[in-house]
Amino acid sequence: MNIAVWLERTAHVAGHRPALMRGDDLVADYAGFFARAAALAQTLHDRGLAKGDRVALCASNSPDYLVVMFGVWIAGGVVVPINAKLHVKEIAYILNDSGACHVFAGRGLIADLSAHTSQPITALEGADVAALTNGRGAAVALCAPDDLAWLFYTSGTTGRPKGVQITHGMLAATSLCYPVDVDPVSPDDAALYAAPMSHGAGLYAAIHVRMGARHIVPRSGGFDPEDILTLSQAHGPTSMFMAPTMLRRLTDAAKARGARGEGIKTIVYGGGPMYRADIEEAVAWFGPRFVQIYGQGECPMAITALSRADIADRSHPRWRERLASVGRAQSAVTLAIVDATGQPLPPGETGEILVRGTPVMPGYWNNPTATAATLHDGWLKTGDLGHLDADGYLTLVDRSKDVIISGGTNIYPREIEEVLLTHPSVHAVAVVGRPSAHWGEEVVAFIVPAPGMAPDRATLDAHVLANLARFKRPKAYIQIADLPRNHYGKVLKTALRKRLQDTAD
Repeated sequence: MNIAVWLERTAHVAGHRPALMRGDDLVADYAGFFARAAALAQTLHDRGLAKGDRVALCASNSPDYLVVMFGVWIAGGVVVPINAKLHVKEIAYILNDSGACHVFAGRGLIADLSAHTSQPITALEGADVAALTNGRGAAVALCAPDDLAWLFYTSGTTGRPKGVQITHGMLAATSLCYPVDVDPVSPDDAALYAAPMSHGAGLYAAIHVRMGARHIVPRSGGFDPEDILTLSQAHGPTSMFMAPTMLRRLTDAAKARGARGEGIKTIVYGGGPMYRADIEEAVAWFGPRFVQIYGQGECPMAITALSRADIADRSHPRWRERLASVGRAQSAVTLAIVDATGQPLPPGETGEILVRGTPVMPGYWNNPTATAATLHDGWLKTGDLGHLDADGYLTLVDRSKDVIISGGTNIYPREIEEVLLTHPSVHAVAVVGRPSAHWGEEVVAFIVPAPGMAPDRATLDAHVLANLARFKRPKAYIQIADLPRNHYGKVLKTALRKRLQDTAD
């Protein structure tokens, strides 16, 4: 089943309903939404797009983002969503690795991208994209559940981005879990896009399209607490996805304004560690409006969910433990906790979290080695450590990979280390995360200088910014004589984190 059929069906039975909004302004009803997406599909066909071809989307949030996304699906193509905050070299790598045949990008990115890629680029706003979304529409392409729909790039500890293959069947399963395990959706609801559509917020669009809900994109195209509070009050009931740091900022803004979140129906949070004190404060201020999800790109948004009842409950004798958990398995998956040999562990014992089910990816794009290391007998090895209680609540204990989650965005130390190691003044480097009240975590680089060298912050910053996105730049560089290592030469990052903690204490 092509997930775009959901838009076609909603347009047929509720075409008059408002669909796309930019701030307070209505951009299109469902009939217009589908007509524009189908016209884009025909334009892409006319330009040679075949079923399975990849089309990249690299822009901030906008109503046209959804038009292009569904237009590519109608054509039978594959959407490659790219974080618009990435460095142009990182974007170019994804474009080349995915084999994208066309790129829709924010207007401000086009000049830089044109210098790094030969793919044709269309501005995802204004007359450029409008010209491609008028005219006759294509029929929705026939797709099987295992046909590719979304190619999401996520880095691993190797530092090279890997393309997670997300199929139409996976999207359908994740979407249908949402009203069952996360939050019911009504045609009167609105999905408000505070987080990037290139990530989980974009995946949640499908179920809101199926139910005929509205899609509101703030005029800023990004996260603005004041704008969110105002739009929700004017156009509620609104639902949205947020990283924990975004929720923290929204709570602060609401308290300063004296707003209680009028119009907000549900905030789904995930993508990083939520401090228990922060969610307790948010519930105390806003009331029971929160649901937590746990997922990975390899099983998007669909591993576990902690319900709004569990988050708001203060009567259960173990409510604090449950609040510190990430909830229970969603309907389409099965969880297991295993030891180092792959043997199942009983409740209460910590091990690696495995998950299997329809939302789990079939593998990485053109990367059989990484696929074999991550999938085993149908189980996805998450690389996260945790334990289940007797009632099935999952608590995350640690990440076996050294991912730094800053502002809800994954930052991978290895790629920063590799860039720093190319500077002649750096002999050795190790990158770790340290707690940050504002971002959740921030990047710190421990530097062993090359003999006779003394690299300064400005020099290292300039080198990093020439190769990576700004948000990956270390917040601090700490020079040390040597990195702590074990007997096998592996850097002991736990010792470096302890050093940061001791300094903070």
